[in-house]
Amino acid sequence: MYRCAVVGEEGVEERTQHAALRDAGVQEKTCPEKWRMFSGTCYLLSTQSGSWEKGREDCRARGAALVIINSLEEQTLLTGFAAGKRWIGLTDRDEEGTWKWIDGTPLTQSYWWEGQPDNGGGDPQWGEEDCAHIYTSRDFDKNWNDQSCTASMKWICEKMA
Repeated sequence: MYRCAVVGEEGVEERTQHAALRDAGVQEKTCPEKWRMFSGTCYLLSTQSGSWEKGREDCRARGAALVIINSLEEQTLLTGFAAGKRWIGLTDRDEEGTWKWIDGTPLTQSYWWEGQPDNGGGDPQWGEEDCAHIYTSRDFDKNWNDQSCTASMKWICEKMA
């Protein structure tokens, strides 16, 4: 909700703009409880962990999708409030080395750690690394890594407000 504060001699008077928006025919955008809004989009940080596919299915069940990161501003926001490792909606499962978002759009702007993606570096211990996650303890603009899609971690869902 948008708020304006006016400071006067008698203290602070707070006035919401909800009525003004309603009267002007503008519908106020909101997010469901426990979701966070940024620039007309709602984000949810999962509380459970699981595979990339489990994250994808959980987001779908909520009428959302695994997050697609479209800008440095969004990347910075997510790094700021999503602690630890979290699945994002990016994969190269269809063709090794060709990263696509879950909506089928090709990856054009990326924030990979140095040396990533590396598909496990050829080490059989890691197997195929075809799904991407954000690791927020790293630099805000270089914190994506590829990981086995069966690894267990939390995820980030997004949907329009």
